[in-house]
Amino acid sequence: MPSVKVYARSEHTISRTLISDNALKVLYRLRKADYQAYLVGGCVRDLLLGREPKDFDVVTDAHPDEIRAVFRNCRLIGRRFRLAHVHFGNEIVEVATFRALNDDGVGDRQHGRDGRILRDNIYGTIEEDAWRRDFTVNALYYNIRDFSVVDFVCGMDDHKAGILRLIGDPEQRFREDPVRMLRAVRFAVKLGFTIHPSCAEPMPRLASLLEGIPSARLFDEVIKLLLSGYSVQTFEELRHYKLFGLLFPETEQCLAREPEGFPLVFLAKVLERTDERIQGNKGVAPFFLFAALLWEPVRILANAKIKAGDNEVFAYQEAASEVLNRQVRSVAIPRTISLTMREIWTLQPRLERTKGVRPLKLLGHPRFRAAYDFLALRAETGEAEPELANWWTRFQSANEAEQRAMTREGASSRTGVQRSSTRRRGPRRPKVTHDT
Repeated sequence: MPSVKVYARSEHTISRTLISDNALKVLYRLRKADYQAYLVGGCVRDLLLGREPKDFDVVTDAHPDEIRAVFRNCRLIGRRFRLAHVHFGNEIVEVATFRALNDDGVGDRQHGRDGRILRDNIYGTIEEDAWRRDFTVNALYYNIRDFSVVDFVCGMDDHKAGILRLIGDPEQRFREDPVRMLRAVRFAVKLGFTIHPSCAEPMPRLASLLEGIPSARLFDEVIKLLLSGYSVQTFEELRHYKLFGLLFPETEQCLAREPEGFPLVFLAKVLERTDERIQGNKGVAPFFLFAALLWEPVRILANAKIKAGDNEVFAYQEAASEVLNRQVRSVAIPRTISLTMREIWTLQPRLERTKGVRPLKLLGHPRFRAAYDFLALRAETGEAEPELANWWTRFQSANEAEQRAMTREGASSRTGVQRSSTRRRGPRRPKVTHDT
């Protein structure tokens, strides 16, 4: 093991003025109670980069019950990892106890047959805790006692070099928790770091280990991956490391059949717009993103049912149910999200009916705007007719007399709109290159 390096206050850029007041309260109160107290993980990493951390995590030698005794506003959570949450209104400061490197048989640690850690509540020293963390840049400790940064794993060197490196043997660490592969992609993209070759090499080989992760946990990871403001690059890296197909197997099959075709162009456009909204501090609806991710499998299956004689709307309803029932085995999409996804999908064929009273009724549908935006993006990328999207754009802003005139003629009779089951020729997307 490398010897510990301590960076004095004059050797790093972290200032207490950048740390949450509530996190400082937790640190100082633990110190007052004669416990060790450090900031650790992503908050230290981000502070060193000059970024504002999303949250602040504290680590200590106090055991969970001892932490609870110090803070009246504390709640213990978790079985896999026992943690303390100290509540300050809407802010929660998470406090963990130093974890031990080895199991002495006394504590509570359990591994699965595949090497995955199922439970880990054995406590140790700060140095042991550092070697239990995932990446070197996430194992830097800010000491509230003297405002120094403590480094046991050469994390500061990797931080300065922009390298994401696992602590210990990469294959073993990925087997302990396969989600680390997703975290590697997320951190590398978010931070602009390069994944160290020793970590990058086993990822495609071990991607199938994600099949053993609970689908609900993978949903949380997908949200972090794709709603971070860097979803385009994240998507490309997930595919590069053969991870995307474990999360969205049917979508990956569609993309593989048309490697530079409309499914990829459409999905890339949705991800690009998602990033633009997040970077512009605008709200993003997860249901829209997930609807786009699964649109191609739903569209293909619905068209097959239509060709077999099913009614269009019914075909899309059935296709949506079948695709979602299979998808939740990989990533468990909550019902509150999947219900809206279904509405967006089933409204797509209804948007093609532009004659009579149906268009006016459709304007009042609670999901009309989302479905219209979805159609507009399909048209923009060549998967649907632009004339149809333009018709709906004009129809929404038209007065009553203009709307009556438009619904007498309809979009199809004026523009020869093709059905969504056919493809228009459109621009090809440039090939993506990878430098990791």
